[in-house]
Amino acid sequence: MVGRQRRRDGTLADSAFLPEHSSKPVVPQGSDSDFMTASPAPGKEQFDEVDPRASGQQPRRSRARRRRVIASTTLLTIVGLLLANAASVNWQSAPATGDSILHLDGGDINVSQDGPPDAPVLVLIHGLGASTEWWKSIVPTLATSHRVIRIDLLGHGRSAKPTGGGYDVPRQGRRVGQALDQLGIAQAIVIGHSTGGYVATALAEHRGDLVTALALINTGPRLDAFISDGPVGKLVFVPVLGHLLWRLRTDGILRRGLSTAFAPGFHVPQQLLDDTRGMTYHSLTATSRASDDYLTQRQLPDRLAILGKPLLVIFGERDQRWRSSSAAEYRRVAGATVELMPGVGHSPMLEDPAQTAGLLLDFFDSVSGGR
Repeated sequence: MVGRQRRRDGTLADSAFLPEHSSKPVVPQGSDSDFMTASPAPGKEQFDEVDPRASGQQPRRSRARRRRVIASTTLLTIVGLLLANAASVNWQSAPATGDSILHLDGGDINVSQDGPPDAPVLVLIHGLGASTEWWKSIVPTLATSHRVIRIDLLGHGRSAKPTGGGYDVPRQGRRVGQALDQLGIAQAIVIGHSTGGYVATALAEHRGDLVTALALINTGPRLDAFISDGPVGKLVFVPVLGHLLWRLRTDGILRRGLSTAFAPGFHVPQQLLDDTRGMTYHSLTATSRASDDYLTQRQLPDRLAILGKPLLVIFGERDQRWRSSSAAEYRRVAGATVELMPGVGHSPMLEDPAQTAGLLLDFFDSVSGGR
């Protein structure tokens, strides 16, 4: 029978035919039924069976990737800024700015003098983060009978604040000795507050001929007698975080940091905040570590016992930085006088200047045999 004939390319021509004796029609290859019944060839993509979730997965993956990139870039930027700030803060320095500057090895030192120039000499050395201003309340009383010399240690007050070394306690002590030599001082009674007590002791170790007697005010005898310098004080010494805290320091932060330097409830004067603010991060932390090193090498009562100098120790019973009970350890020094001041914290010369000055004058009187 006449039908439709298949071409060589698989299509059907008009003159194809159905084979004889066939009872059902031949389904042409390539017809619509092939797409309905035939399985796709292996590896051939089946476009009509696409997972409906696929269209949403790609944008979600792209957004997640972008978020990760942004988060990583932000984190790296923050870390970079913190490290840059740490380097910048750590290498800050400042020149001496006082009216009476002595040019010494390692840096210029500011000094202040009061009282009769020919009277017995008292040398006052402040503590960590302080300056000559911390003695101001007792200077008028002391200067009636003594020539009073106050020294800003390197890195403090109006003295130079260099980067690098020079802050270790023995070198600070030698520098004070050089300053007294320039001032023409042959002998002096040296008074140190807190960290200043270590410098006073180091001066006596180095220049026994110069130091006739020592008075220490709330100077810790050993490291394990230390209580705390407060949460702010702890954070300042944490790398990177401490640098950032120092960069952002405000009066409120400094006031909290200085609160342990006094009995609870004492109002910190603005001048003391300004003294601490005026320091560099390096000078503050280097001086603190130097004090720890000095005590680690040998406890203070052991150092003083070797010197054999007359010694007065004054300690506020409400000291929040050093346990006041540790003051009893100074009694190991032959002839030492230990005075505890009730109701007073770490800085008696500011908290109770009248009583502090009275104790000092009584000690000077006993050392010199009368004023």
